[in-house]
Amino acid sequence: MTAIANRYEFVLLFDVTNGNPNGDPDAGNLPRLDPETSQGLVTDVCLKRKIRNYVALEKEEDAGYAIYMQEKSVLNNQHRKAYEALNIEPDTKGKRLPRDADKAQKLTAWMCQNFFDVRTFGAVMTTEVNSGQVRGPVQMAFASSVDPVVPMEVSITRMAVTNEKDLEKERTMGRKHIIPYGLYRAHGYISAKLAERTGFSDDDLELLWRALINMFEHDRSAARGEMSARKLIVFKHDNPMGNGPAHLLFDSIKVERVEGEESTPARHYSDYRVSVDAEALPAGVSVDEKL
Repeated sequence: MTAIANRYEFVLLFDVTNGNPNGDPDAGNLPRLDPETSQGLVTDVCLKRKIRNYVALEKEEDAGYAIYMQEKSVLNNQHRKAYEALNIEPDTKGKRLPRDADKAQKLTAWMCQNFFDVRTFGAVMTTEVNSGQVRGPVQMAFASSVDPVVPMEVSITRMAVTNEKDLEKERTMGRKHIIPYGLYRAHGYISAKLAERTGFSDDDLELLWRALINMFEHDRSAARGEMSARKLIVFKHDNPMGNGPAHLLFDSIKVERVEGEESTPARHYSDYRVSVDAEALPAGVSVDEKL
């Protein structure tokens, strides 16, 4: 497939109600926070995981859309598939690619062609079975909540017990951490030039948009509460190298509280107003609201 010919940036707005969008294992799984501003954080790794999970569901039976980084996968076994498909013997003395540059390039190309997340996000595949290293065209930054959020600890009970010796106990106590409400903003970047190296195509791009819009619909759990993608705004450049810096495009999007509602905590997406200043965009950049 032909690689994309345009550079893109995008802004994803998503929210959470009575849930934990991304727990911090170093803080007892509390929702991640910026300690200086109390704004909520969701890591890029968390968002990419949800994209991978969506693609795995939609493209479960389709060749070329396998997921490289998945739960309980053994990465060396993933790399070994390329060697077996191309009938190349792995290096037995160390973690090296084949000395033949053509064979080494074919191994990395095979990984890009067969694993969606390799040709999308890139991967470091230089382990014991070396399949090279790929810099992916799609990158995302941490998502931050528009306003400060207030983590809450909620006590929960379980009426059943684990062991017979605990039958006399009335209940088992537990705790879960939630945010009453938070609207998060994430920025993403897509390089046409890096897409040329991995083969990231227009079909892959459309799949990425679908994943960003629908990934929370297939990621429901008691811990995450209600999470929804609210808006996806995409900037498209005429020039593959770009027609303007990304920060100017992001600055054209304003997310503000509805006038008159600033004094009360936000509890719904309708408490915000989202606007795009299309006139501030550089020449050669168009904007499209996918959601």
